Amino acid sequence: MKIGVLALQGDFAEHISVLEGIGVEAVEVRLPEQLQGLDGVIIPGGESTTIGKLATAYNLMEPLRLFGSEKAIWGTCAGAILLSSDIHSHQPLLGLMDSTVKRNAFGRQVASFEAELDVPALKSSGLGEQPYHAIFIRAPLIESLGKEARSLAQLPDGWIVAVEQGRLLATSFHPELSTDDRFHRYFLSLVSR
Repeated sequence: MKIGVLALQGDFAEHISVLEGIGVEAVEVRLPEQLQGLDGVIIPGGESTTIGKLATAYNLMEPLRLFGSEKAIWGTCAGAILLSSDIHSHQPLLGLMDSTVKRNAFGRQVASFEAELDVPALKSSGLGEQPYHAIFIRAPLIESLGKEARSLAQLPDGWIVAVEQGRLLATSFHPELSTDDRFHRYFLSLVSR
C-alpha cells in the first residue's frame, strides 16, 4: 500500500511519520503527477485557505477531485474543510464530501482543546474499545451532512467531528499529533475497500 500526503503546507511530516510507523509506504505529494500509483491520499491539517490556493496554483484541485472520485482521501482539520462542499465563505474546495463545515468553530488557537471521543467505527473495525483521545487546534466542526455521509464521532454537546462518506474520511481533529494510530489504521481499511 502506498499513501500520499499532500505536502503543500501543514502537518504532512507528522502524517508520514505515523504511516511509516505502522509499516506503510508514504510519499509527499506536491504535483499532479505524484498522485499516480497511490492507493490513498491524506490532506493534512494546516491553513485551509493557503492549502487551497497552493493546490490551485500547482494545478492539483481537479486531479485531487478525480482521485477522490475513485480512491480514498482523508482530510484532517484543514483537510476536512477542503473535502467539504460548503463552508459559508469563498475559498477553493474539492467539494467531494456532502458536508457543510464551519472554519475555526471553537475560536482562536488559545481555545484549542483535547477530548475523549467514543468512536463506534473503531470498535466495530477491531481497533479497540477505548475512547479516542482527540486533539483540536483551531478546529472546524461539521455543521451538517448530506444523505451519503455518516457521522463517526461527536463531542458530548453533539457537534460532529468525524465523518465518512464511501472511501472519504474527514476529522476536525489532528490524529497525526496523537500517539494513537487507530484513525490512520481505520483510513487504511477504507483504502482497502
